[in-house]
Amino acid sequence: MKKELHIFFTCLMFYTRIPCPKNINHDPEYLNKATRYFPLIGWIVGSISFLAFYISSLFISTETAVILGIIASILTTGAFHEDGFADVCDGFGGGWTKEKILMIMKDSAIGAYGAIGLVLLFLLKFKLLSESILLLFSHNYLILLLFISAHSVSRLGAISIIFTHEYSRDDASSKSKPIAKNYSWKEILGSFFFGLLPLLILSCFQYQILLVLIPVFATRYFLARYFQKWIGGYTGDCLGATQQVCEVVYYLSILLIWKFI
Repeated sequence: MKKELHIFFTCLMFYTRIPCPKNINHDPEYLNKATRYFPLIGWIVGSISFLAFYISSLFISTETAVILGIIASILTTGAFHEDGFADVCDGFGGGWTKEKILMIMKDSAIGAYGAIGLVLLFLLKFKLLSESILLLFSHNYLILLLFISAHSVSRLGAISIIFTHEYSRDDASSKSKPIAKNYSWKEILGSFFFGLLPLLILSCFQYQILLVLIPVFATRYFLARYFQKWIGGYTGDCLGATQQVCEVVYYLSILLIWKFI
C-alpha cells in the first residue's frame, strides 16, 4: 500500500501543481508505474473544475461559471496539457520533417499555430460544455460526473498511446519525457479502470452516453496514426494534445448523441 501511494503521488506531482509529500520525486521506476493512475488524475482535476463551476454558478451565470471551471482545471495542472497542444500545433503546422517538427515542439516559445489553436480549443470547450450543462444536465451530481468522466476518458485516450506506439525522440532532451518506458498489465488495467469507471456510472442514468467512446477512441486512433506517420511515434506533447482534443470530442459527442439518438 505504501508503495502504491508513492506511485500515485508521483503521478499527482508529475501532472498537477497539487502539493505532495516531500519524499516524492521523479523516480523513473515510479514514473513507469504511474501510468495506471493517470486517468485517476482526471477525477481530481474534474472534481476541482466542477467545484469552481458549482460555487461560481450560485452567484453568476452558468456560462461565466463554466469559464471559471475551465480556469480552475488549467491552474490545477499548470496548463500541462494545453502547453503540449500548443507545441503540437506549432510543430506539425510549421515543420515538414521529423527533425524540424521535434525541434519546433522543443522550443518553449509559442507560435502563431499554437496561439490560434489554443483560442479555438478554449472557445470549443466553453461553448460545448456550456451547452451540455444548460441543455442536458439538470442535476449537479450529473454535472459532476460529466466533468470527471470527460477528464478521465480523455486521459485514457492519451495514455493508451504509450501501450501501442514508441516514443519518438532518440535523446533525453524532451521537456515532457514519457512516464512509461516499460509497462505491465497492471498499468493497462489500472488505466482502463480509472478511465472508464466515471463514464460507466454516468451511463447508469443515460446508457446512450457510452457511445462517446467511439468518437473519442477514433480520434485517439487517427491522432496516433498521424504522429506515427510524421515523427515515428509520440512525445509528451503529443499525449497532452491528444488529451485536449479527446476532451473536446467528448463534449461534442454528448451533444450529438442527445440530438440524434
